[in-house]
Amino acid sequence: MGGSMADDRRAGSKHSVTLERRESISVSGVLDVVSFDEEAIVIDTELGILILKGSAMHVNRLSLDTGELEVDGEIVSLSYEEGHTYGKGKPAFLGKLFK
Repeated sequence: MGGSMADDRRAGSKHSVTLERRESISVSGVLDVVSFDEEAIVIDTELGILILKGSAMHVNRLSLDTGELEVDGEIVSLSYEEGHTYGKGKPAFLGKLFK
């Protein structure tokens, strides 16, 4: 019957992630880059917040017009936080992320 809001977001999304040899990652469906440094990049995507962790990471290309992002460096992990709520009501999370 009625799907959830998350299901509705996924149905119309153009979001994808392509990881190559843990050295390069391409992300589509990017709405904004919330924060970035060499060890963590927080990305607001059509399907929620995507958090990349690694070392020596740098943004090669970012186009918010097309929603595309390319990052090089050592990619250690990627994870999603459900929804578009990064940093809202979760001040301790930022401290944990950058430890």
